[in-house]
Order: sequence, then structure tokens, then C-alpha cells
Amino acid sequence: MEVTDARFRFGGHMPRFLTLTDVAEELQVSMAQARALVRSGELPAIQIGGRGQWRVEQVKLDEYIEDLYVQQAAKAEARKAGAPQTEDA
Repeated sequence: MEVTDARFRFGGHMPRFLTLTDVAEELQVSMAQARALVRSGELPAIQIGGRGQWRVEQVKLDEYIEDLYVQQAAKAEARKAGAPQTEDA
């Protein structure tokens, strides 16, 4: 069985930069969804090399996840307060 989790490939710690495959695995989404997050600018990333491969800094991914938790908490609070919901709520 091939281990693809970046933590195991790098001796138990995460590398500074992740591939889109690593991002997709960590978020448990498809590669297409991970690529869409990057291309839309929702998830900050850089393109490197001659083929323009995307890399996401681990810190940026952590910040993105934390922001999603904050957004979700705000939506939950708005529902409790009886505020009108947006379409994506």
C-alpha cells in the first residue's frame, strides 16, 4: 500500500509547501475542487517551475481552514438570532 499523506512522506511533519494532491487529501475533496479553490483565489497559492505547478503553504491552508470555522460559527450565530439566511448558509 502506497502512503500518500504528506506527513508520512516527510518523516511525520508537514512540509512548508503542499501540492494540490496534498491539499485535496487534507481537505478530503477532489483535485478539481482543490484546483478551483486555488484558481478562484479563495485559497492562496503560488505557481512554481516551468510547468507552473501549484503549491500551497501549509500556514495558508491552516488559515483557510480556520477562516471556514469562523464563517460557519457566524452563520450558526445568525441562525440562532433569527437573522435572514444567505443562499450558501
